[in-house]
Amino acid sequence: MAHDESNPPAPPLTFGRRVRRERERRGFSRPVLAGLVGKSAEWVKAIESNRLGMPRLPLLMRLADALGVDDLAVLTGDERLAAATYTKAAHPSLLRVRESLTTYDLLAREEEPAPAATLAARVRAVWQAWHGFGDHRTRVADVLPALLADLRHAARSHEGPERRRVQILLAQAYHLAQLYLAFQPAPELVMLTGDRAMTAAQDADSPRAIAASAWYLNHVFRDAGERHEARVDLAMRSTRLLDPERGPEDIALGGLLHLAAALSYAKTGRRGSAERHWDHADTAARQLGDGYVHPWLMFGRGMVDAYAITMANDLVRAGAAVDAAAHIDLGAMQSATRRSFHTIETARAYSLAGETVAVVHLLKKAYEVSPETARFNLFARGAAGELAESGNAIIRDDARGLARQLGVAA
Repeated sequence: MAHDESNPPAPPLTFGRRVRRERERRGFSRPVLAGLVGKSAEWVKAIESNRLGMPRLPLLMRLADALGVDDLAVLTGDERLAAATYTKAAHPSLLRVRESLTTYDLLAREEEPAPAATLAARVRAVWQAWHGFGDHRTRVADVLPALLADLRHAARSHEGPERRRVQILLAQAYHLAQLYLAFQPAPELVMLTGDRAMTAAQDADSPRAIAASAWYLNHVFRDAGERHEARVDLAMRSTRLLDPERGPEDIALGGLLHLAAALSYAKTGRRGSAERHWDHADTAARQLGDGYVHPWLMFGRGMVDAYAITMANDLVRAGAAVDAAAHIDLGAMQSATRRSFHTIETARAYSLAGETVAVVHLLKKAYEVSPETARFNLFARGAAGELAESGNAIIRDDARGLARQLGVAA
């Protein structure tokens, strides 16, 4: 084929130009991206201007995670590399859960559907398994496919108020599926479950179910890099469906949605807006009292305080993040998975502060609290791998042991 000299092919993108493209797509400033990977804004500038070359694999993995990139080829141009290979470990039951989500029951089942009350007890039990000690992903995956099938059958078969009750339960089951799929190489399924949960909540015409779905969709949108304005708009429109006069659950869900907005603003470096919405969540937690915890969303005093660490991390305020962590008793949280997650976020705060000894200690503690939470967390895996390879002599052996526990080659 003749070469068209009047329209020469564009030069290939350098690594630095690819990083800049993804940073701008996410709406990050250089200081925000720098903080997320534990580097300076000048380091990001040097990468983007090609004064520095491509970093080694552990830091490259962290950069891909911060930019929301699942395929390293987006940054490197090498189609043989995939971030999921190194950062997103697949749970042994992933294929079975995938099949349960992508199999459609086209033929009517002969057996009678279970009543909503029976299904509600099963859903409660799965939430308890998710928040409990031990391998929560494994326990949930063992029962989730059958639960989803029975809920879908009941939703098709029941009518009237009973059907709406089942739809609310079906939305919760999809939330559980989304949580199971988080931090695994199945981003399309995470989006699918978020959308199905919202559809079920709307079919049920339940303001509370819609609000809960908006909370989980905010996580989906943040991970997918969707515009923060769209995330905040969804959360705030959902708050208008709630009425605090109806009781504690509406107050909790309203606070949760303000927390979603706070996290979205923090992710894009908008401190004032993030703190304003966190204040609304804080007000809701104070209204509910220190003893209140939502039975499966876990909204309460401890959750609001713990997410202050994540907010400060995303705003690249290491001192504020460490200070927030110092004033929280994570051991009082009723969910092992949440205790582990927020302990990992505390480790991220100390990583921003350059305190690598504390990072290893906290990641080991997070693993002890909930092994599968730590094993499938991208920061935990990336930090363990990096410190095992390049950490100082004081922590290297501990970091290598941790990396083996998390399934990271070291």
